[in-house]
Amino acid sequence: MGQDQQSQKKPEQNLSKDLQKNLEVFNRLFQDCDDVIRRPMRLGRDQKVDCFVAYVEVAVSNMMLQDSVIGKLINRMWDMTRDEIYEYIRCNGLGISDVKELPTMETAVAALMAGNAIMFIDGYDKAIKISSKGYPNMGVPKAESEKVLRGSKEGFAEAEKVNTALIRKRIRDPRLKVKEQPIGQRSNTMVALVYMDDLVYPSLLENITARLSEFEIDGVLDSGVIEQLTEENWRSPFPQFQTTERPDRAAMAVLEGRVVLISDNSPVALILPTSYNSFFQASDDYYNRFEIVSFIRVLRYVAAILAMSLPGLYLAVTGFHTQILPTELILSFAEARSGVPFPGVVEILLMELAFELLREAGVRLPGAIGNTIGIVGGLIIGQAAVSANLVSPIVVIVVALTALCSFSIPNEEFSTAFRLLKFFLIFMSAWLGIYGWMAGMLAILIHLSQLKSFGIPYLMPFVASDMNSYHDERDSIVRAPVFRMTRRPIFARRDARIRFRGKHGDKE
Repeated sequence: MGQDQQSQKKPEQNLSKDLQKNLEVFNRLFQDCDDVIRRPMRLGRDQKVDCFVAYVEVAVSNMMLQDSVIGKLINRMWDMTRDEIYEYIRCNGLGISDVKELPTMETAVAALMAGNAIMFIDGYDKAIKISSKGYPNMGVPKAESEKVLRGSKEGFAEAEKVNTALIRKRIRDPRLKVKEQPIGQRSNTMVALVYMDDLVYPSLLENITARLSEFEIDGVLDSGVIEQLTEENWRSPFPQFQTTERPDRAAMAVLEGRVVLISDNSPVALILPTSYNSFFQASDDYYNRFEIVSFIRVLRYVAAILAMSLPGLYLAVTGFHTQILPTELILSFAEARSGVPFPGVVEILLMELAFELLREAGVRLPGAIGNTIGIVGGLIIGQAAVSANLVSPIVVIVVALTALCSFSIPNEEFSTAFRLLKFFLIFMSAWLGIYGWMAGMLAILIHLSQLKSFGIPYLMPFVASDMNSYHDERDSIVRAPVFRMTRRPIFARRDARIRFRGKHGDKE
């Protein structure tokens, strides 16, 4: 399908020296486009050179001001002859600012749609692109979904140029490369690959570029579309791309030899390749002392396991294997469930679905209402369900603890995998008891062991840790002191993994 569409594309035609011919093509392309402003004018000493400027309204403002780029360009040509105008543009005009010659109508249209001004001159067979501030955006906001106590508060914006600049601000090295390409037949969304030239594997770049060219789509409005179209194992609930809205987190990934994919109109960047362990790392893990960071990471791993397995384990124990519990605890559970008309699996499913609805409502409701609906709604629904003998109090505790554990996972997209697998383990435990729970956990572990992200085992550094001399284990469940983390992770090229040298770093 993609090859057929490519074969049907018309070859690009060069612009004509006749301004009227260019105008006819331009007006035909932008018929009924009232937001595209056209400004005809005459330049030259005797005003004999016709030209016109086109731009998207709002994207380009103050076109005729004295201090604008196009204002300077036009004012200098005002008293020139026709030949002097052509010579000036050819030799000097392109050095005023970000001004570029465009030989075809296709490139001129693409530059116009990107938010630039386009100038056509009679007798000159190239259009002139004058860069501007582009489309309006929100500027640099705060990172909302990845909040930290220590470190930068900046988050990615919705403009690709701003986001690459935020990474460049943190890594001021000419070896930091930004490779751009448009994606989307109609949206022409600009996508940028940001990487360190001396750290990244060339084969990784080739693989990413190949996957981006494997599909054709009308429009890409967010990086999530690219993620879904390029995932190798799309059936897996676990993401093979790490997402972030923090420039410092993206800069850390670049310094590890990974590639950051930034899509225009999206405040979320994609980091690849990734691993299971990477999703448990937060930006401020590297800004705080290793003792507290190690303690918090252990809590995150425990929370992830409980968020996925606690409801199923509760069902397996109370429904099939009560003999493993102390007598007092069994009697307490039995008393709490007295009068409840539903079996345990129905209790769990009712409360889990109620909490998932509260979570979704809290996300969709605006402002302060959304922030309070989760707490207030959970308290009201839980207390009402217990009072009506629909569920037992212990089920409310189990479901609330499960929800709390899922919130402790730093990456929201990663935590959704545990929320889905939670229901899988509930059904397995309700069917086979503890054996079903263990079979479900084993199936998940086998699935994780088979996953790869662009050739990197998903369970690194818990598997194949000898590939990097066991150094990746120093930044896993327990984080070593900074001076002991002397090597970059396995993502970086083998000959460029030393990142720290010092009197402490030499002590292995």
